[in-house]
Amino acid sequence: MFKRLAILIAVLFAVSAPVPVAFAQGSLSDTYSGDDLVNSGKQFFGSASQGLASVVERAVSQFGLPNGYILGEDAGGALFAGARYGEGVLHTRNVGEYNIYWQGPSIGFDVGGDGSKVMMLVYNLSQVPDALGRYAGVDGSAYVLGGFGMTVLKRGNVVMVPIRSGVGARLGINVGYLKFTNEPTWNPF
Repeated sequence: MFKRLAILIAVLFAVSAPVPVAFAQGSLSDTYSGDDLVNSGKQFFGSASQGLASVVERAVSQFGLPNGYILGEDAGGALFAGARYGEGVLHTRNVGEYNIYWQGPSIGFDVGGDGSKVMMLVYNLSQVPDALGRYAGVDGSAYVLGGFGMTVLKRGNVVMVPIRSGVGARLGINVGYLKFTNEPTWNPF
């Protein structure tokens, strides 16, 4: 059963293609410093921003400086199989801000639900449409009230590092993907 599901998930990742969309084109070579990210995050997360600096510092030390970031909110839930939905704004230095939405399924040993404010650091983004599509990842959660957590999602050369601060009760580990689109949808696939 799990072997067939793993094969199905692998096939879904293999056939995922970028979604065509009309975004402004331009160079996204300018990056954000760690201080820029922490300051934006503190404004966005407000009183819940304690611990943000250390998570951003860890991401920057592993992946370097991002050339974009997303500020938004999402919610998810699971009883072994689950789903996550979110929306936010992609910020770039050179080509502006764009609304972006994400949704995706997950499967694993995962039970609970959560709602989060999210800051996603975006790396190696050469043009805005490259942010759209399916990003595979593994997520683990173990909390009762909340805190900051970081995961890594990858698609081609583009890497997204979601940093979440939320509330809920969640325990487990899962594998899945997030599909980023320029329009909201309830279909997690």
